[in-house]
Amino acid sequence: MPSEAPGLRFCPGVATLSAMSDTKRDFAAEIRELPEGWVRAMGIEVTYATEDEVRAEWTVEDRHLQAYGIVHGGVHCGAIETLCSIGAAIWGWQHERGVVGLENHTSFLRAVRAGTRLRAVATPVQRGKRTQVWRSEIRDDEDRVVASGQVRLLCLEQGAALGGQGLQPTPFS
Repeated sequence: MPSEAPGLRFCPGVATLSAMSDTKRDFAAEIRELPEGWVRAMGIEVTYATEDEVRAEWTVEDRHLQAYGIVHGGVHCGAIETLCSIGAAIWGWQHERGVVGLENHTSFLRAVRAGTRLRAVATPVQRGKRTQVWRSEIRDDEDRVVASGQVRLLCLEQGAALGGQGLQPTPFS
């Protein structure tokens, strides 16, 4: 089972879909309970997570900034990829598939400085047996789009080789 995922790490204590019948339920609480990973390190709080929409919020701090004092593009890319990956993974469970990112196209539209509250949302564009495409936007506290992106993810069957191990569907692949 892979231990690392974009922004999240699998936690054995978190329930998997095989133990649940309702994939429309909100998994945000389980995601917030993960003990470590990129999302926690960045101070990003996933506030809503279903197979149809994932939302998160965070306040820009010094750890998010690049040399000019604005949010580093990697933070926007990482947040967009993470939210898209969470939604794709939740959907993938019902098809006994895990997901991994193939492409992330993120555009930086507005500079953001420390103290700004950011909100992100991701929704599916296309979900297929082999790939999924998700779109995400990040908005500031004045509801202006500061970054937008699209992520294409590969759907892998349970047991497929990934980094030398067999892939198992996990809550946060």
